[in-house]
Amino acid sequence: MPRAIVTDIEGTTSSIAFVAETLFPYARARLPAFVAAHPEQSAPILAEVAATEPGDPVATLLRWIDEDRKATPLKALQGMIWADGYRERAFTGHVYADAVAALRRWHADGISLHVFSSGSVAAQKLLFGHGDAGDLTPLFSGYFDTTTGPKREPSSYRAIAAAIGVAPGDILFLSDTPQEIAAARSAGLQALLIDRDGGAGDIASFEDIAA
Repeated sequence: MPRAIVTDIEGTTSSIAFVAETLFPYARARLPAFVAAHPEQSAPILAEVAATEPGDPVATLLRWIDEDRKATPLKALQGMIWADGYRERAFTGHVYADAVAALRRWHADGISLHVFSSGSVAAQKLLFGHGDAGDLTPLFSGYFDTTTGPKREPSSYRAIAAAIGVAPGDILFLSDTPQEIAAARSAGLQALLIDRDGGAGDIASFEDIAA
């Protein structure tokens, strides 16, 4: 039995289609207007983008969305835009029913639950706080994003274990990405690859997890 479980979001707790077909287009369509309307919030992000790539930072951000770039400034800005969408009920956060049931069961059993996603911590809280199944944020003890480190680097998982205060071997990591699973295992964590299509993964749903 793990003492803590860390889960990815996209393709793991939540549909890839929800992110790709709802969240990304919503942010892309509103990004230029949001930046213009919120100069103080946007200025540090645009400066960080310009320092990374010369040229028009707004155009760079739009291209990064198209490329699904896992860039921290992009994720931060997307989270700000999505906050408006959740608040206006333009959409609700998708979470698979099996994930909802398992997360509630694990929380009741005293297992510490955490999220590690390329989306910003703010965006993670929005998705779970405005989900189809209601507010799930009380189930989680912590959230981690790319400010902790890349998701395919073992050092990121060692940093998460240290932050949680649990030995790596007592943590179970869940993801749909083989490279992330490999990185977590290299850091000493237990890890399960989820494939919701029933392919080459270790599990097909959260119902298959014994914890």
